[in-house]
Amino acid sequence: KFSRRLEVGREVAGKIKPVCNIEHYLPTEIFKMKAIILAAGKGSHLSPFSDTRPQPMIGVAGRTILDNSLELLNSSGINDIFVVVGHKRDKLINALREHDHDGLNIHYVEQKQNRGIGNAVMQVKSKISPGEYFLLLYGDILTADNIFSKIQQSFHAFKCPVASICLPPSNEQFGNVFLNAQMEITKIVEKPKSNNLGNYVLAGVFILPASFFELLESNGASMEKSLKKMVAGDGLRASMWEDEWLDVVRPWEILMANKMIMDSWTESCIAKTATMESNVTLQGIVKIEDGVLIKAGAVIEGPCSIGRGSYIGNNSLIRSYTSLGKNCEVGSGVELKNCVVMDNTQIGRLSFIGDSVLGENVDIGSGCMTVNRTVDWKPISVKNGKRVSTGMSKLGAFIGDGVV
Repeated sequence: KFSRRLEVGREVAGKIKPVCNIEHYLPTEIFKMKAIILAAGKGSHLSPFSDTRPQPMIGVAGRTILDNSLELLNSSGINDIFVVVGHKRDKLINALREHDHDGLNIHYVEQKQNRGIGNAVMQVKSKISPGEYFLLLYGDILTADNIFSKIQQSFHAFKCPVASICLPPSNEQFGNVFLNAQMEITKIVEKPKSNNLGNYVLAGVFILPASFFELLESNGASMEKSLKKMVAGDGLRASMWEDEWLDVVRPWEILMANKMIMDSWTESCIAKTATMESNVTLQGIVKIEDGVLIKAGAVIEGPCSIGRGSYIGNNSLIRSYTSLGKNCEVGSGVELKNCVVMDNTQIGRLSFIGDSVLGENVDIGSGCMTVNRTVDWKPISVKNGKRVSTGMSKLGAFIGDGVV
């Protein structure tokens, strides 16, 4: 059918003066889709890490959440990307300029005041042509496999707006959705109560038409009301995501995200310029970047990652699910276990850091110990606005940028 349309289009174009653009005769969906990434929000529940960076700039498994999304978008064939920036915008923009994202065409649009998700989407209205569909992505979600390829398959099957849905361990803090047998979303409950929970939640990935901007305008830029109007009107289909998915909302979920990505690794990667002295032990899957120096007697247990230019001292133990950022220094005899350590952080000799997240430019003195469990092994609660149970029996410290 596509070939025949091209053939007919050429015949028509040859008879009309001036010659018309054949793309106007063809369905919009066959052309490359644009993506919108919402990265303007502050994410107050992620304090102290969101105080000094946008949420998508949180580092997990040796890279940021945004880096992970960009790679998956590129793999799914989407390379024209609009990033809505706001909170700590310069940090996000500068970080992207340091990387080569394989030819991605990235544009920045600023949301000058935090007026919600719908208002953030509206900032890109002029970039989407009438009749065009676009992929919308919440910037703080994380998947190891390609959720963008999956939703595009659903879109081409249904030929209508699509929302990705998933089944998380807990659905109380997400928008719940209800479906019929045809995978049509029949109801969305944005703030569900305990007696009104659906099985599935919105996964923060949508393919929507340009006409969605009109819905936003007529509903006060409310994303919730606009989606509900679409469900009641032209309809919204569901794309089922059955692999792992995480919305990084709380600090301990950085550790969960780190583990999720590392569990998806299938092979080790050690840079040619990395140096390992005698009697260094490597176990499991490890990723060691350029310029890393690992001193004699160190043990590296995978899965773990060590960022560019970092130093690991003599007889240190880097245990599973540890992510060490760029230009970090780990002194001799240090033990790191299930922790995320961001760029330019120093950890003094004979320290133990377990089940913890350390920001950038942190200075941990010699002999420091993180306490990562209670005496009775009860699940740990964290005061993060209000006291919240993490459901985890081991949890250490959350240390913001620049702390000594």
